Amino acid sequence: MNSIMVRRLTVSIAAATALAGVAACNSSGGTGSSGDKAGHRSATRVSPVAALRSAEKSTDGADSARIESTTTMGTLMSMKSGGTMAWGDGFTGDMTITYTGGTMADTMHKMGTDSMEARYLSDAYYAKMGDAFARQAGGKHWIRYGYDDLAKIGGGSGALLKDQMQNSSPNQSVKLLLASGDVKKVGEETVRGQRTTHYAGTVDVSDLAARSSHLTASQLADMKKQLTTAGITTEDLDIWVDSKDLLVKAVSKAEMSSGTMSSTTYYSDYGVKVSAAAPPAGDTEDFKDLLKAQGMTPGSGDTATGSGSGSPS
Repeated sequence: MNSIMVRRLTVSIAAATALAGVAACNSSGGTGSSGDKAGHRSATRVSPVAALRSAEKSTDGADSARIESTTTMGTLMSMKSGGTMAWGDGFTGDMTITYTGGTMADTMHKMGTDSMEARYLSDAYYAKMGDAFARQAGGKHWIRYGYDDLAKIGGGSGALLKDQMQNSSPNQSVKLLLASGDVKKVGEETVRGQRTTHYAGTVDVSDLAARSSHLTASQLADMKKQLTTAGITTEDLDIWVDSKDLLVKAVSKAEMSSGTMSSTTYYSDYGVKVSAAAPPAGDTEDFKDLLKAQGMTPGSGDTATGSGSGSPS
C-alpha cells in the first residue's frame, strides 16, 4: 500500500465515517417505511407543527438512545451502522460501521476489512482501521479526526460537518422538518411494534443549513457552492413519533449528481448509558499528522473531504 493510497484512504474514510455519525443521529429526508404497517388515523386534533414541537422537546430531553442506520450514497457507498449515541452534553457515542457496497466497500476490502469501530467525542472522532493500515502507520490502528482540522480541510462543507458533529441529536430531524415550512401529518402507523404518527415534508437543503447551523456567511456560501456541485437541491424527510413524543424512525432521500442519497434510522432504548473514550494515544495516529508526513497541509486542494470518491491507486 503506497503513500498515495494511504492518503486517499484516510481522506475517504474521514468523510464516510463522519457521515455515518451524522446520518445516524441526524437523519434527514425520505420516502419509505419498509416493514412497517399502516394504522388508523388519529382522531386527536393536534396540528403537525405543535406535535413536532413536543417531539423536539421530548427527544432532546432524553439525552441518549440506541441507533440503527442504513445509508446509501449513489455508487460511492452503502453502509449500515449501529451503536449508542448521547447528546445531553455534546455529541458522543460508539458505533460499528459496516460498508456493504460501492467504492468505499472496495477501499475497505483493500485494507483487509469491511467494517470499523468509530468513537465520537466532543472535539474529534476516531476510526479503528484494519491491520493492513496499522502496518503502514507504525502499528497504530486508530485515526483521530479533529473537527477543527476537518473544517479547514473541507471548506464550507467541512465547517458544516464540524457544526453537525458537535451539535447533532435525533431531534435535529424534527427541527429540519419544522424549518422546512412544509410539514404534514401522513397518518398513524406501526413501526417495530410501536404505534407511531408519521409526518413528512420537503426541505431546501441550502436554505435549511442557513436556518439550522451556526456557520458564518462565507462558510455558508462555500457550503452552498459544494452542494450545488454535488447536484443537491432538495431533500425529502419522513419521521415517525411514538406516544411519548419520542422519535422512533427517520428516513431521508435526496438526489445528487452522482446518484441517490438515502438514509433510514431507527431509535430505541432512550436513556441508555453511553461510554465513549478516546483510544490509547500509543495506538492512535492523528489525521493531520498523516497529511503532514506526506507533504500536505489542511486546506490544500488535494485533501478536500468533499469527494471521498477518488479511487485508490
